[in-house]
Amino acid sequence: MASGKIIKLVFFELLEFAAFSIPTLVIMEQFATSYQSTKSSSDRTHYWLIVSCSIAYVAVVSLLIWVPIKVVLYKKRHLYKKIIGWRPVLLMCVALTTLPSFSFSIAVTEVLKNGNGTLTDEFLPDLPVSVVLLSLIVVDIIEKLRIYPLRGSQKSYEDNDINITSLQQIKTVTEQVVHRNGNPAPAQAAKPTMMSQPHHHMAALVGPQEPSFQSGILRTMSHRDVRADLFLRSFLTWADTVEMLRVAGHPSVYKSGWLYPVYIFSFISLLRMISTPKNPLLNSMGVLLQDLPFIFLRLSLIIVLGTITPVLGLCKNVLVTVSYIYFNYVTKLRPFSAFETSPF
Repeated sequence: MASGKIIKLVFFELLEFAAFSIPTLVIMEQFATSYQSTKSSSDRTHYWLIVSCSIAYVAVVSLLIWVPIKVVLYKKRHLYKKIIGWRPVLLMCVALTTLPSFSFSIAVTEVLKNGNGTLTDEFLPDLPVSVVLLSLIVVDIIEKLRIYPLRGSQKSYEDNDINITSLQQIKTVTEQVVHRNGNPAPAQAAKPTMMSQPHHHMAALVGPQEPSFQSGILRTMSHRDVRADLFLRSFLTWADTVEMLRVAGHPSVYKSGWLYPVYIFSFISLLRMISTPKNPLLNSMGVLLQDLPFIFLRLSLIIVLGTITPVLGLCKNVLVTVSYIYFNYVTKLRPFSAFETSPF
């Protein structure tokens, strides 16, 4: 009987391959249908030719790029450990699946506008774009989930950090003075007070205290597992890009030249997926590749076409960009560098 690790490996690889191949086939089928609708004859030769080309593309890319790289990463673990800061699997998905899919999504509207097809005022179907983004998110989740077991309990990193920085483990000022004077006698345990805490911990103590449940149904409900949080964070991270691509289906956008910048900036925002989850550059990449470009794009769309994109999205991009610049760079300047705490 196959072991749990083998089953997990096969299951993950099949899911990743499906996420790698399905979006291209879905988008190309939509393109073939749109192209066929521009032909007056009932001959479906062009339709099946485009579908056959999409299948051939997926087969060639899978056999020549996807499978060899996967085998190398699995067999040569020492090479995999030398890859720092980026993920080759996500790079293949973004370059070989997402980029062609976005290109042919634009081609669908161009075919309908330039041909005899009917480009109505209805919204473009959301399914093809949703399949592309869902596939990317699935691969992202699988790559993050590989290091965790699928069975058994797993505490979240946040719980471990709370235990390590518990107030009971912080030494008092008396203990520090005794050890500094070289007195080997153990100091009496004292309850931590506001005066005994280090200066950088005082700001954390003035806020509302978090509840702690030790038994009952509340303890069960308050349990957090890092594997479940991983799914939530993965979808929330790309909510802004999902909303931007939804705007691309609006008639005012896909009938005009705004379709191109929407898809281009959305694709640029997806390049963050290539980096590892704990890459120190990830926050700055999020601002430079998503929030900052989306500010100008959303502001332009609102000025030219009205509120087809939510004002809340624009506010989010502005606040994230301004807060990142202020707290990371402006606070280091002399007028803003004085540390202060609030009494409330």
